[in-house]
Amino acid sequence: MLSGWEWSVALLQEVPPWWPPLLAAAAGAEQCTALTSRNFGLAVRRLLSERRPDLIKSNGGGSNAILARQAIVEHRALRLRAWPERRVAQLARLLDGTCVVNFHASARVELAEAELRRLWDRALRWACDGPLILGGDLNLRDPAAPSEDFVRLASRDVDHIFARGLELSGDAQLLDRHLSVGDQQVELSDHVPLFACVGPARHAGLWT
Repeated sequence: MLSGWEWSVALLQEVPPWWPPLLAAAAGAEQCTALTSRNFGLAVRRLLSERRPDLIKSNGGGSNAILARQAIVEHRALRLRAWPERRVAQLARLLDGTCVVNFHASARVELAEAELRRLWDRALRWACDGPLILGGDLNLRDPAAPSEDFVRLASRDVDHIFARGLELSGDAQLLDRHLSVGDQQVELSDHVPLFACVGPARHAGLWT
């Protein structure tokens, strides 16, 4: 399904670490991955996950991944928390200069808010004045952006996409997360995929 959708950048959270290269190959994209939590004894976790995915669920191993259908010229992983569970953000710079930040925050609100404040600061320094996209499972219903320069492109429950220097060029969408396999209907994720189509932001009558 991911390879069939039209997109330029995909932000994925809670992905088994061996998936991103396979997903990128299928989708004709580049990828970068950052390990998050539940990766101790990964070989055993992978074996169990491939045989009994519904039993082991997210304990099969965790990572965040950015897929892009243009070159990823720089990537960094930023650890925002080690305890009670490892939380890692990704910062990537694409060939066209757009900076992309991908994150899955802690489940406790006070921890998620602290992580997001720190991430905004680091993301702004990373992107300088360039276009910036920040998205993922922020585990917050109504997260705040650091300034009025940011627009919230799409939201559903705890999933959000923000941008600076870009604006929506169409309505945000919720994509279908179901797939028919034989006579069964399979739910591919417990989160509904968010889709936003963006273009350069208009300033003083000019496109920048």
